[in-house]
Amino acid sequence: MITGVLGNLLCCTSKLTNVVVPENSTESTDGFKFLEVKPGRVLRVKHTVPDRAVVEQPTLPEGSFSLKRKIRLYESGQLYIDNLGDAVSGAQKRCQNGDTEPNSMVEVDLTDCSNSSSPVSNPEAQTEPGTAGGDRRNVPAALHVKKSKPKRTVVIDCERKISACKGTHPDVVLFFIHGVGGSLDIWRHQLEFFSKQGYETIAVDLVGHGASSAPQIAAAYTFYALAEDIRLIFRRYARKRNVLIGHSYGVSFCTFLAHEYPEQVHKMVLINGGAPTSLEPSVCSIFNLPSSVLYCLSPLLTWFFLKAGFARQGCRERRMLREHRAFHVPSFVLRSMMSGQYWPEGDEVYHAEIVVPTLLVHGMHDRFVHVEDDQQMTETLLMGFLKVVADGSHMVMIECPDLVNILLHEFVLWEPPPPPPPKKDPKTRPETAKGARAPLDLTIVRPATAERTAKT
Repeated sequence: MITGVLGNLLCCTSKLTNVVVPENSTESTDGFKFLEVKPGRVLRVKHTVPDRAVVEQPTLPEGSFSLKRKIRLYESGQLYIDNLGDAVSGAQKRCQNGDTEPNSMVEVDLTDCSNSSSPVSNPEAQTEPGTAGGDRRNVPAALHVKKSKPKRTVVIDCERKISACKGTHPDVVLFFIHGVGGSLDIWRHQLEFFSKQGYETIAVDLVGHGASSAPQIAAAYTFYALAEDIRLIFRRYARKRNVLIGHSYGVSFCTFLAHEYPEQVHKMVLINGGAPTSLEPSVCSIFNLPSSVLYCLSPLLTWFFLKAGFARQGCRERRMLREHRAFHVPSFVLRSMMSGQYWPEGDEVYHAEIVVPTLLVHGMHDRFVHVEDDQQMTETLLMGFLKVVADGSHMVMIECPDLVNILLHEFVLWEPPPPPPPKKDPKTRPETAKGARAPLDLTIVRPATAERTAKT
């Protein structure tokens, strides 16, 4: 998903060695704990459990949805998605175009952004309802499906219940996962905010980052090795309703967990994550240079990251880098992380199978991830909502912490509307090609004082 994007966090080089604390060390008063997930593989975890009054918690309302989807992938690479569930289809349309959409109180619609890379870029060119398997004479040539057998076909048929996640409930926990070169410190504002709201939170330093151990073998930093670490942390702290929040490369681990544990992952937030494409390391990349060369280039890389990762490059942004202590990663770790981004299973079909409600947050000035990449991810996911932050870039959670906190909290509290009654005509069934479902409600969010403009 973030292929060469995570040439991301280019800054991050330092010869400082990471501090390793034995697992049997006592947990510090500020909530940090060190866990040995595997021999010699120690991760720093910040686990916050707020004080809650011992009272009987009321049962939260839940919305039940019939999720039916048929995904077909052809040899040409064209992806076709049939949304067969009328209930969830109707809920999606209202959530995207009505007042029931999460975070609708702080948004301003973007009128000049459209996904020009989609096979169909205007509503008139989309397939008409009821054309599934029927007359296709009015369908553009780009949407005609070959009569040959699909290369891969996936059918999803399940029921899913979605409810609001109240912070006072002990069965709700929020997981925060950073990307390459970061650390759990980048979530400082979010951890403080949600702890005050009464939520249990978990944030972890990936191996080689922050205060976690930094093995000196490249195999320790492959996607699969890191994903197994995250899986073990998730299984240790998971509750009934778990919300995953990932940034950049961390988005891949969120979608991995959501695909593996659809019943346990309640909601998901993806911040500047990119398109739903398979991860592959870039062949022509500066990170293929020897570690010693990367160390010598660290001042240049730091400058480049500051310029590309923040909407502004002033003293405030440089101070934020120092204060968050997030980008001090040994050169060997940085090189191994970028070379280990290989995940062929994480393609479009893999992401189209995810049934978790997902909020995508994109910083408008992000130079690592283009807005069209997050649009493509939104179109592929079954229940995805895209928000564009006007004043943010790649590190939007640091640049605009208050606005990001509002977006995240409203999505966590969001309850989908009840499904509409079933249609009388059972044959009516909309079919969408990749990028050709109901028009996306691409919005740009500003501070809460901004006023709503007319919808596109």
